[in-house]
Parts: sequence; structure tokens; C-alpha cells
Amino acid sequence: MVRIAVVSDVHGNLTAYRAVLEDADRRGADLVLNLGDVAGKGPRGSECVALTRQRCATTVMGNWEVVLSDPARRMVHPGMQWWRAELTDDDRAWMRSLPLSHHLLLSGRRVRFVHASTDSVFTRVWRHHSQEEFDSFFESTPLTERDGPSPAPDVVVYGDLHHAYAEVVDGRTLINCGSAGNPLDEDPQLSYLLLEGELDAAEPAPFAYQFVRVPYDVDAEVAAARELAMPLTAEYEVELRTGVYRSLHAERGLR
Repeated sequence: MVRIAVVSDVHGNLTAYRAVLEDADRRGADLVLNLGDVAGKGPRGSECVALTRQRCATTVMGNWEVVLSDPARRMVHPGMQWWRAELTDDDRAWMRSLPLSHHLLLSGRRVRFVHASTDSVFTRVWRHHSQEEFDSFFESTPLTERDGPSPAPDVVVYGDLHHAYAEVVDGRTLINCGSAGNPLDEDPQLSYLLLEGELDAAEPAPFAYQFVRVPYDVDAEVAAARELAMPLTAEYEVELRTGVYRSLHAERGLR
């Protein structure tokens, strides 16, 4: 049996990322997979890229990797300019090299990993979705086959939403692992996924998944953002302390 930690949407929150990886180590994770959006929004994207390259067996490309690594993309938003400038040329080259999907065999189940959907890294599929959207995760598409033929999966794990959940329909399992750096499901504790099973085993064997929520030192992360004079630090702080997306802060009186 192996134990696989699946993390996503770290978004430059190095304090959070270290806490999640330390927790995964304590739980005996054999390898770590990353579902993208390593940098952006938080103050230390470049350090999070370095840690990802050191610790993660595979990282799939997220929408922030596409945006931050594209030298032709014009940035007018001051936050986007700052987050891209904070990365090195090597960071951005690494982002451009990432696969769009990843597949493995675990206890007789084919497992697919993507960032947001099988359509595009920019196509968001919310927790409350249609049957058609659910079915789309299990289909072969240009995205899933860009790097070669992709088997029809039994389990799909994705990120992007910052909102952890699992759903089983007709024997197919769809899981969102939540965010390991910027949770937005109104629980500010970090979220990641543990998968357990027999790696590369074609025959059915015990299989399990577990959501893990991890507390961390939010004060230290906010202090790092302030020290580096990161734009939008106030909005970032409220998100980290409440787990509420910044577009909802005004109507909820959060500040």
C-alpha cells in the first residue's frame, strides 16, 4: 500500500505549504502530487515553486501557471505584475513545461488528475454542477491527451475551486482536494487529500481517500506579505483568516 498526498492551489503561501507537507510527512505519505496554481495571490511564489520542484513527484499546470509564465501576456493589474515579477525566468520556464493531466493506477482504479477540468485550465466546474459537467471529467479530450493517450478513469481528482468535496455517481468518483494555501470554503484551515492503495495494481485492492485539514500560522504569512509590500495584502489577509472569497468581503462586512 502507498499513501499519496494531493495538494493544489498553494498560491505563494509558503507558511501554509510547509505546514501541509510536514503533516503529510507525519502521516507517512510516500509521494506528493500537485495540481497547480503554485504561485500568485501570495507573497512567496518563487519559493513555493522551488519547494514544489523539490518535493512533488508530478505537478500539473494550473491557470496561474499559464498566465504568470506567458511573456507575451500584457499585465495591467498591479498585483499580477508583482506576482509575475517575483518569479525567476527559470520558474516561468518550469511552469510552461508542466503537463496538463496525470494518470496512475491505484488498487485497480484508474485515477486522473487535472487542475480545473478536462476542457481547459480556465474552465471552472463548481461543486453544484450538471450531470454533463460531471461526465466531462471522465471523457478523453485534447487536454487529457496532449501528452499521449489517456485511459478512461474511475476516479478524477481536481483543484481550482479552493473547496474540498467528493461525489460518487454510477461507480465513478469525483474529488476536489481543496486548497493547500488559500482555502475559500469558509474553513480557513488548509486542505489536502490523502489517497491510499496499491500503486500500479491492475486487480481490485483496498482503496481509500481522506480529506485533511491543517491549521497553520496565519500571522506569520501575513507578516511576510506586509514585509515584502505585496499588493492587495489586506484582501489576502481577510481570505486567509476567514476562508471567504474576497468578492464577498464587502457584503459580509469583513475587513
